[in-house]
Amino acid sequence: MDRVVGIETEYGCLLSEDEPHVNSELWPAKVKNYLFRKADAGTIDLHYRDYEEPPGNGGFLLNGGRLYLDMGHIEYASPECLHLHDLVTYELAGDDLLQSALIALGAEDRVSFIKNNVDHHTGATFGCHENYLMRREAQFTPPILGTLLTFLATRQIFTGAGRVGQSNPLAFDFEPPQPEGQVNFQLSQRADHIVNDIYQWVQFNRAIINARDEPLADYRKYRRLHLLIGDSNMSPYATALKIGTTACVLSLLEEGRLPRNLVLADAVQSTRDISRDTSEQWIVRLENGKTMSALDVQWEFHHLAQKHLGHSSAETNWLLENWGYVLEAIPHNRQALIGGVDWITKKWLLETFIQAEGLSWDDPWLQSIDLEYHNIDPRRGLFFNITPGKRITEWNNNVRRASAMHVPPANTRASGRARAVSFFQNCNFPYVINWDSIACDSRDFLVMGNPFETYNDEVDRFLSKPRTLTSATEQQL
Repeated sequence: MDRVVGIETEYGCLLSEDEPHVNSELWPAKVKNYLFRKADAGTIDLHYRDYEEPPGNGGFLLNGGRLYLDMGHIEYASPECLHLHDLVTYELAGDDLLQSALIALGAEDRVSFIKNNVDHHTGATFGCHENYLMRREAQFTPPILGTLLTFLATRQIFTGAGRVGQSNPLAFDFEPPQPEGQVNFQLSQRADHIVNDIYQWVQFNRAIINARDEPLADYRKYRRLHLLIGDSNMSPYATALKIGTTACVLSLLEEGRLPRNLVLADAVQSTRDISRDTSEQWIVRLENGKTMSALDVQWEFHHLAQKHLGHSSAETNWLLENWGYVLEAIPHNRQALIGGVDWITKKWLLETFIQAEGLSWDDPWLQSIDLEYHNIDPRRGLFFNITPGKRITEWNNNVRRASAMHVPPANTRASGRARAVSFFQNCNFPYVINWDSIACDSRDFLVMGNPFETYNDEVDRFLSKPRTLTSATEQQL
């Protein structure tokens, strides 16, 4: 992949009938506090990060990532990863951290963390945000952005997590939704909640691409592409396809090789139409008036990536081969993708259950099954009961690594940041840790503007400077 990437995952919290439901927002806080104060998984923030993140709300982890509370949810941000295998490994580390905390607190039978994107009861959504480092000089003209949106709207045919039912969110214009037919099952959990293509403020106007220019790196060299459209995937194979194919398309963008005349007439509407298309033809209308299937659109991007990026690395070759495999299997051998593509897996489970129990699609039991598919507890999550084919099983099993909860990637600045986290765990100096800097008092700080550098030596030198607790405390006051 050779592109710095990270994923932010927001987790739902599900309580059993034995647990008082007033505790639904207390348990994320309990788990966060346990990880930082008892398990020594990281260093907690001593300062306000913004008005919604007071001291103690979260902190950076020994693996270089970050864990904090966001509007009642626990959110885990992976460390910066340079390779696809690492990215999937460190995304899974968030699941392992939360589940380990529940076990240590003796709550694993009463409390569950759910890695999905919708609350069936309230209609709320919570996100899985993707972050891709890009060169500052990359051109984002309207045609280029339009082509990128086309890719993002259509990739859900293999990245969607699937969901029972539908939601009808409102954008800023507050127009009442048009009457629409009942949707039993759709490809994507986020599709119904995306109401804009590109927008800056996202809480009530979620866009496919978040337009904030916040690189968390040297702004003269880099920009950060922040995507809101993706679902949280239970299948590590699906996560690899989601991130890897997008990274390939961004490489084509930076090299000026994106296809021409492949801009959707309405990317937001197409996102929703594809997700809800019960015929699974997934026809989209282009800006030039032509129509194509989402599958054919993805083949266009795949062919270009194969032509210009093929044989650039073993990891890219694996990705291109599996991207093509999935696109071929969707229409011809969908059964082979069970356990690899989440929406296909979930739909198969639901249809099997409906047939066995004689249910209809509007039975509320199905929403419970939908949620349990995303339970991160391997003993209870329905995803873990699936045995995929060999190629998918090998990937899903090989990317899980317990040490990723506490050991950072060795080839990005997450490595240097993790050294600082470990140091500040064992001293009483005031500190500030950010993605692109660390500080040991109000005037002494180290900037880490290049995510491709480890900063190991620089951090070691910075932390070895002689300091006295008294002077550092006085400056903090």
